[in-house]
Amino acid sequence: MNYRKTLLAASIITSLCVSGALYAQDTTQSGSTGQAGQPARKDVKQLGTVMVTGIRDSEAESLALKKDAASHIEVVTAEDIGKLPAKNVADTLQRLPGVNISSASASEGGFDESDRVSLRGTNPSMTQTLVNGHTVGTGDWFVLSQVTTVGRSVSYSLLPAEIVSEVVVHKTSEAKIQEGGAAGSVDIITRKPLEFAKNITAEGSVGGVYADLPGNTKPQFSGLFNWKNDANNFGVMVQAFYEKRSLQRNGQELVGGYVPIAATDAVAVAHPDLAGVYYPQEIGATLFTQTRTRKGGAVDVEFKPTDNLTLNLNAFYTKLKADNYNRNYMLWTSQFINQGGLQPGYTVKNGVLTNASFGQVAGNTNPSIVYDQISRPGAASSSGYVSLDADWRVTDQLSFRGQVGTTEGKGSSPEQNVLELGANAGAPASWNINGSGKPTDWSVGGSNSTPSGILPSFGWIFGGQGIKTKDKENWGQLDGELDFDGGSLSSLEFGVRYADHTRENPFEVAQGPSGDWTNLANYPATYGNYPGDFGSSLGGSFPGNIWYYSPAQLAAFDARFTNRDPVSRFYFNDVYKVNEKDSAAYMQLNFAGEGWSGNLGVRYVQTKQNIGYTSTNPDPGATTSTGPIVGSAFGNYYWNTYKNKYSKFLPSGNLKFDITDQLVARIAASQTMTRPDYSALAGFVSLNDLTLAGSGGNPKLKPLISSNFDAALEWYFAPRGLLSAGVYKMTLKDYVNFSNEFQTYKNIQASTNAGTDVFSTYTVSVPSNTNGQVKGVELNYIQPIGKNFGVSANYTYASGSATGDKPLQGTSKTTANASAFFENDRFNARVSYTYRSSFYAGVARADTFYQAGVGNLAASFGYNINEWMAVSFDAMNLNNPKLKYYTKTDAIGKQPYYFYDNGRQYYVNLRFKF
Repeated sequence: MNYRKTLLAASIITSLCVSGALYAQDTTQSGSTGQAGQPARKDVKQLGTVMVTGIRDSEAESLALKKDAASHIEVVTAEDIGKLPAKNVADTLQRLPGVNISSASASEGGFDESDRVSLRGTNPSMTQTLVNGHTVGTGDWFVLSQVTTVGRSVSYSLLPAEIVSEVVVHKTSEAKIQEGGAAGSVDIITRKPLEFAKNITAEGSVGGVYADLPGNTKPQFSGLFNWKNDANNFGVMVQAFYEKRSLQRNGQELVGGYVPIAATDAVAVAHPDLAGVYYPQEIGATLFTQTRTRKGGAVDVEFKPTDNLTLNLNAFYTKLKADNYNRNYMLWTSQFINQGGLQPGYTVKNGVLTNASFGQVAGNTNPSIVYDQISRPGAASSSGYVSLDADWRVTDQLSFRGQVGTTEGKGSSPEQNVLELGANAGAPASWNINGSGKPTDWSVGGSNSTPSGILPSFGWIFGGQGIKTKDKENWGQLDGELDFDGGSLSSLEFGVRYADHTRENPFEVAQGPSGDWTNLANYPATYGNYPGDFGSSLGGSFPGNIWYYSPAQLAAFDARFTNRDPVSRFYFNDVYKVNEKDSAAYMQLNFAGEGWSGNLGVRYVQTKQNIGYTSTNPDPGATTSTGPIVGSAFGNYYWNTYKNKYSKFLPSGNLKFDITDQLVARIAASQTMTRPDYSALAGFVSLNDLTLAGSGGNPKLKPLISSNFDAALEWYFAPRGLLSAGVYKMTLKDYVNFSNEFQTYKNIQASTNAGTDVFSTYTVSVPSNTNGQVKGVELNYIQPIGKNFGVSANYTYASGSATGDKPLQGTSKTTANASAFFENDRFNARVSYTYRSSFYAGVARADTFYQAGVGNLAASFGYNINEWMAVSFDAMNLNNPKLKYYTKTDAIGKQPYYFYDNGRQYYVNLRFKF
């Protein structure tokens, strides 16, 4: 029996751009797809036409799809997104069991919008994000995510919910699903023209978003027009969206982590007991402001020239313009450690100087403040794709689906206008560390509200320019399905896929100071100040009314006093290129009997890699090494290429048992694969010829292979009711972590001195393959209460570790969600709370850091004015959560690192449907 995917009527509320209600799918449509954009499944129960117009119907539809699927999935329908407080796809997914989100991709710290999705206590790179079953190229607006920490995850801030028909989260694998998601896959399925019930459908929304920290309102708009002919064999859909909003993040950053006091430092000479005691290097009051403008749209043309052939052309483009300005006014603690003046009454706790006050030291004129002002006009990211599909039912038993396409994501930092200054605010100065859960109190003498006392000679001008990263893939695939009449074997699915994928940053200029830049007469005469509530919003006591130059003033200053020569200032450290040619073939048997169904298959994958990266010395392990390349002020360098090839068989099996009409049991086993992050493969290799130490990437990394087991029991006790429990385990082979390796390189300094080649053994910190495991439990409860009410709650426990009892990135032991809703013909309301416990977030400036646990409260309300007009109100971050980060080392344990407050956001929207 053919599975025809039911259209899910919806009001898509996202970033206040809410498309009005969709309409039920015309069940006469043929050539529909099954899960993950693959050929339609014959072992899934056919669903009747459903007009999904509210929370209750959408929950029933989502649970029906979940129940009937042969594998373990979670489903979010368009109406779910429309009636949840959700501004992009990730905002909604975080409320599913086993799903985690983060609002940052590198070390930029968290913001107020979900950006990355991960599954079951793993890092986002282990989760594959697909659109209609294919890859989507991604980009990042933050510079470190463009050039330093470059993963394989997709930025969901580029994916508005307007494009969604449904989202399917695959927790267990099938051979037909594209490889790449070791932990699972998220497939975003878009809407199609022939799914609409009416010949002409028009939807639109207008509104605004108010952010309470910046204190302003920005516009939001979305629109959709769909037309199809009377014969229901040709249709065109056009969508557009424009979403603008202001961000302000008040923060405190303990930059550089913690370092020990040397016995020769002035403080230790005066107080010998402090030798070897750690202290925070810099303590900063950090103000980040940004204007985000997300705009784009989609076009879909669907044509059925015959009853058994459907052609579909689908194109999508989105761009996030993300101009931003970061200011960090930092107490330069090492200056006080070096100069002395420590007052009695200091405190040492867990090997850290947690409480210290300093008086003025006679004759000292060194700066006590270092102040970074970094403006990034033109920072942006984008994503887009074009795909052409053909679904052909050759006979009643045989069908084929072909797809070709191209996708490209971009990240750009065309310009960074930077001014780093020293300032002699003078003593007294002090700090008091209040533990990892509260900002550090600190103070410094003098005034921070004006530029008085600035010392340019102790500062610098830095910042990469002309960065244009690219994430591009061209692909083609052919899938087939052969139905069998009678017996328990229902069908055989098979297919092949080829993709050519490139991730690269080909160029960067690192500016430096030039000309009379230290002459104070050349500095701007006017300035602004931090918001008056800056310090109070975070808690703690530290400077708040801090002065700063405007982005325009910084741009004008840097234009006069920087060297941006593309040759001498070429910054080869951030240049890389990874090209992968991926081939795959699969076979999958689908079977079904009385009360049971499942599938068994294998996917064969071959990857050919060509990895390009730079190093200060020739890499003896590279396939080729060209250099030395001269001309850069940062030294001579070598361009290395490493060619690699590997093949993997990835088996998978899923079994589903319908114990009763309401009780379903599932069991699954599989092997899945994730290729290493791009920056791990192609990171710059930096060596110190004096210390014989270094760091860099590792092009020889193997792909991560996860052996997975999953079992679940699901009780569908009502049309909108579910009680389920599941367990899972992932055994990770060749998980990527950091380790020290002994590697032999040419010692440039020694060779120069000796006049002949000298080779030395270096201790190099590199990404390396290790092993690990994750195991966990998922509990889910959805309860309808009468006709108009409902509640839901879920809980996920995950325990993960790498070899040597080291942490796995992204593993939160506890994730919990709870929500309640009310809905009648006129009014709907929903309140949701989600909590994620602490997790290992990564490495920044050699510091291993974690994000502390955080909860988030959100609400949505809607009122139907009439049959074609409705108004909605959404509130995000209602509890004003503070994002807290901490470091954790064997030497000093758990210490504070970053603190951020992003404030609350309120969306009001008026939507129309015709």
